[in-house]
Amino acid sequence: MDEDGTSRNGITRRDAVRYGSAVVGGGVLAGCMGTEPNDGEDERGGAAASSDGSYTVEMEPVGEIAFDDVPETWFPYTADYADMGVALGRGDGLLAIGVRARYGTHLYEELPGVSIDGDGLTELWQGSTGKEIFYELDADLHVIDPNFMVNQLGWSQEDVDEIDDTVGPFFGNTIFTRVYDWHDYADYSMYEAFEKLAEVFRERDRYEAFAQYHDDVLADVRSRLPDETPDVAVLYPAEVPPESFYPYLVGAGTQSKHWNDLRVGDALAKHGFEDAQADGGTIDYEGLLEIDPDVIAIRLQGEITPAYFEDEIVSHLRGHDIASELRAVQNDRVVYGGLTYQGPIIHLFQLERAARELYPDEFDGERLFDRRRVADIVTGTD
Repeated sequence: MDEDGTSRNGITRRDAVRYGSAVVGGGVLAGCMGTEPNDGEDERGGAAASSDGSYTVEMEPVGEIAFDDVPETWFPYTADYADMGVALGRGDGLLAIGVRARYGTHLYEELPGVSIDGDGLTELWQGSTGKEIFYELDADLHVIDPNFMVNQLGWSQEDVDEIDDTVGPFFGNTIFTRVYDWHDYADYSMYEAFEKLAEVFRERDRYEAFAQYHDDVLADVRSRLPDETPDVAVLYPAEVPPESFYPYLVGAGTQSKHWNDLRVGDALAKHGFEDAQADGGTIDYEGLLEIDPDVIAIRLQGEITPAYFEDEIVSHLRGHDIASELRAVQNDRVVYGGLTYQGPIIHLFQLERAARELYPDEFDGERLFDRRRVADIVTGTD
């Protein structure tokens, strides 16, 4: 192999990552490979392994991708996958994120020995997201649904194919929401997508440790929920202090996992509202008063302290002529709604905070998961 990373038969190191052992003695395979059997099946999951150490992993919509080596450098667009990679102990290879403020790296500060320098991550969104930044980062793997690049960021299929062929493969499925009409393929849950990424990084043990601990925590929380749970309206302020909001439905998708885990009702869906991500528009206080939800959950990005939330959101609603008439405001049931993008670590924090705020008589001030236990899984000392 020459100094520029190109082998003398014209195959680059990127080809080796994407196509695996199939480049040896045969034609280069397409991104979606056929169903020819491999030398062996990895008993630890859905990844198929060959005797030479190469392996393939399948995920819709990208199909089956082959790897000769475990990717060292990588980046997602959304922080759900960033959080998964960190949970799998691959934080050192994380290069970039779509928007830094939407990645809750501050939460890692509670985990001993776990940290990500959010400010040090390249921001992919810079008024737009062009191909040039993918070339500059030169990552081994892009944990991004290619259809997201086309339908949400304005790329052409030719753009996707160019980066896939010359830089590194795309491997991902848009999981944070289910409202996009172009997403007509597999809907993976958080842990289904997490398992796929674990197969790519060959981190089955960490995945299984997280999955088991998640199940244990969730079983304990759910065993303590009341028989009747509230109807919640999840809202994102159109401005701060807010006069109108973007509605977010408590439907499928990882953005709603903590609400679904707590078995809340969806006040917006029950009144026929559409999700903002499906061009659902905005709702003002008059519209909210017609719904009059049990709980209002305000979603905000970044590190949101209780003092900020009280000063900028709750106090404004209490002093507002119309908002002050809402039952949720009068009953002190305006709560923090969390971040949009959550993987297995951030989800535990958001589940804990939501449980405390929805059910203070049961969970107030209680730590619902062991920070040391989670940190030990991430750092490999579990």
